[in-house]
Amino acid sequence: MILIYFCIHKNGPKKYLNTNLKKTIIPNMNKIAVVGAGISGLSMANYLERHKIDYHIYERRKKEDLAGHGFLIPQEGIEYLTQIIDPALLFEHGSFLKKYIQYSHTGKKLAEKNLNNVFAISRQALIYLLSENISSEKISYNTTLAPSDKEKGKLKLPDGNTIEADIIIVSDGSKSRIRKCLFKDEKMRQVQENEVVNIIKDEAIAASVENDFMKFHHDQGGLTFGILKLSHDTILWYSQFDNKKYKINECTPNNLKKYMLEVFVDWHPLVSSIIQKSSYENVHLWCVYELEELNPFYKDDIVFIGDAAHPLIPFTSQGVTSALKDSYILTKYLVEEPSVAEAFRKYEAERKPEIETHVKNGRILLNHFLLPIDQQTDNILPISYK
Repeated sequence: MILIYFCIHKNGPKKYLNTNLKKTIIPNMNKIAVVGAGISGLSMANYLERHKIDYHIYERRKKEDLAGHGFLIPQEGIEYLTQIIDPALLFEHGSFLKKYIQYSHTGKKLAEKNLNNVFAISRQALIYLLSENISSEKISYNTTLAPSDKEKGKLKLPDGNTIEADIIIVSDGSKSRIRKCLFKDEKMRQVQENEVVNIIKDEAIAASVENDFMKFHHDQGGLTFGILKLSHDTILWYSQFDNKKYKINECTPNNLKKYMLEVFVDWHPLVSSIIQKSSYENVHLWCVYELEELNPFYKDDIVFIGDAAHPLIPFTSQGVTSALKDSYILTKYLVEEPSVAEAFRKYEAERKPEIETHVKNGRILLNHFLLPIDQQTDNILPISYK
């Protein structure tokens, strides 16, 4: 069980996790290799730092390729995040959202719901904050690891040499190469949704938007446009497409803007204005995949966290929170349990049921998205809660 206690924050009562874990530290756990320097990998490194456990991060991409766009983080995610990032510093880099407001594509308000400590932050800002406590000597960029064909439960460098590590924590994303090598029978499928995500810096547009989560829905379903205010001059926006109706995946960044202006031509002026004024140099076109069935979360001395363990479709808004919880719970058992096998077993036993709930909720939210508005459930919140 995770213990929590209350602390008074300037924004009101807030729950924080008790990190006074009983320490035993697994014998011979001298070095941990973390694969991936995204949110889950960096979160894991921060928790290991707190317990003075030695580690090294290996990231296949270059450091500058990790910027990305942004996240919606529910209250539970903030509770975990503020254990490894100073809350005052964290809150300077994002925005708490007051309400979720659902509109028709022309701007008619359909539903409204108050949000309880839901936080929006850019991926670049969160990566920066999570990296602050990690020495540059502990991260190797542009380094791809693969399972060793000589030593069971080990990974090898591109030159064929095996990395020295007692435990390997894999956080290399939803299409994890390492997971695919270890679980060769896994089946991934593309879901009936593609997503475009972008950030626009425009003070006038940002000033016209409250600190709310705004989402416009086409009357016939299968097409939405979401707006999240990150700061006084920055908006994170995303659009979700039924990929059977809209061939957004066939667009290149060069013609994406033109295609979107055509698709959203009769939408509310705020939507078309954001599409028109945005730069598409760093736009992200997301083809969404999911595992038909979850794999085990570990094998031998290799354990998976975040999207590498359990890809969650974007409708859940639980990707970051789940990665943070994985990192916290895994560290908890690595610190408390007498063996790696028992730590991994308890980690999976605690995390997998909740993840299965989010997978189920994500599919429900996807089906809801595909329906015409007059067939949708009233005032459904586009966040999965356990």
